[in-house]
Amino acid sequence: MAYYENVFIARQDITPTQVDALSDAFTKIIVDGGGNVTKKEDWGLRTLAYKIKKNRKGYYVLMNIDAPSDAVHELERQMRLNEDVLRYLTLRVDELEEGPTLMAQNKAQGDERPRRSQTSGEAPPPEKDLKTGKIEKSVEPEKAGDADKAADSDGDEK
Repeated sequence: MAYYENVFIARQDITPTQVDALSDAFTKIIVDGGGNVTKKEDWGLRTLAYKIKKNRKGYYVLMNIDAPSDAVHELERQMRLNEDVLRYLTLRVDELEEGPTLMAQNKAQGDERPRRSQTSGEAPPPEKDLKTGKIEKSVEPEKAGDADKAADSDGDEK
């Protein structure tokens, strides 16, 4: 038997439990064909690079498969027929990776990147005047202590 990695993208409209049921049905196809699924990772709902069948997001699922080619062909045929599957990709690999993939590690760490407003040390973006459309430059107000020092630095010492 050969080793395969299969990733499929399910529609964003279905629930996570339906995605699990879908991956279980695909696992059953492999098992019935004489193979087994050694690892199944749910990567969750992710944004697509471009619209696929009017969907902007999709549920990603990875399966590591140890099965004969006939079982994999049947799996791909069922994925082609299923309306909930947007895309799939099956690759033959020399050996299957053990442990979580990079995508699963990022999901576990909460791969939420900091937003621009959350980063420290950056000035807020310039404000735009809604009537004229011009961008106003922000001027930092002088500190009250600096103004007093400037007035006292005329050479007068107390």
